[in-house]
Amino acid sequence: MTEQFNLYRGTRFLIIAAALVIIIAGINQAQSVLVLFLVSVFLALIGAPPVLWLKVKRIPSFVAVSIVVAVMITLLLFIGALVGTSLNSFSNSLPFYQTRIQEQLLELKALLASKGIAVTDKILLEYVNPGAVMSLTAGLLAGLSAVLSNIVLILLTVTFMLLEASSLPAKLRAALGDPQAAFPQFTRFVDDLKRYMVIKTLMSLTTGILVGTWLSILGVDFPVLWGFLAFLLNYVPNFGSIIAAVPAVLLAFVQLGMGRATLAAAGYLAVNFILDNMVEPRLMGRRLGLSALVVFLSLIFWGSLLGLIGMVLSIPLTMILKLACESSESTRWIAVLFGPEPSTESIPPAS
Repeated sequence: MTEQFNLYRGTRFLIIAAALVIIIAGINQAQSVLVLFLVSVFLALIGAPPVLWLKVKRIPSFVAVSIVVAVMITLLLFIGALVGTSLNSFSNSLPFYQTRIQEQLLELKALLASKGIAVTDKILLEYVNPGAVMSLTAGLLAGLSAVLSNIVLILLTVTFMLLEASSLPAKLRAALGDPQAAFPQFTRFVDDLKRYMVIKTLMSLTTGILVGTWLSILGVDFPVLWGFLAFLLNYVPNFGSIIAAVPAVLLAFVQLGMGRATLAAAGYLAVNFILDNMVEPRLMGRRLGLSALVVFLSLIFWGSLLGLIGMVLSIPLTMILKLACESSESTRWIAVLFGPEPSTESIPPAS
């Protein structure tokens, strides 16, 4: 009997593992469709609070959604025009900056040689070449522009999501056949996710404005582009701010020298330290309920599957997986592993 049970568990494990591989491969193949859907959900979560506020003010649902979507369209067109112009100029100037970086690397080689340190051109120009960072940045932003090229489809999807949001609980009750059914865990999760996305968006917007303003004061080229990059990558926990700072600080060094580059880096550190460690925790009220290791792995996993959008939405997507695992007794242990270290009060005493 024990052998049969172990065989059953082993077969079940293999089937689950095979299903996960198939699902991950399917997600990768359907990346373009899923990215559009996830961007729509992201915008719908941000737009839901103002729609609900307008409905409280006795404005009809369709009118409230129309107002919010119109504001979204205006903001996206304005931001797209600014960032698009800046990105186009940056892409045209990229060969000049890469050439300038190579010249500075060769100057560094001569300086090291005068100190008795021999470095080959291959190491400097292939392995330590910061120009690759600039090209990667342009590629990431170009990929985002490709996603936003479907903005009409995205906004239509957002409109229908917002119109259907208020009727979702009634539909769930009808599907379950219980008119009095309540979904406290699901409702709490949606509220937490919505609160996280709204607060994170406000913090990211503040980060982008402050960074762009500071770089503009220093005289760094394309401050709008770097402010937008800081806004976008601020959604990526722990590492996004560092990734956003690297190309801007590197450009400040190439363009203006070490002094201005140091000031640019100091500005990034000050903005992110104040907002991420002092302001945001007060607004969030509590932690995300994910361990640092899970945050890092989710960043790699979703980023490799869905690109930049996957990195930006890695935390909400992982929180959805955690909620799904919490809903079943057989997978609750996975949700516990996803979470932070439990407090000593929550651990039952040993018998």
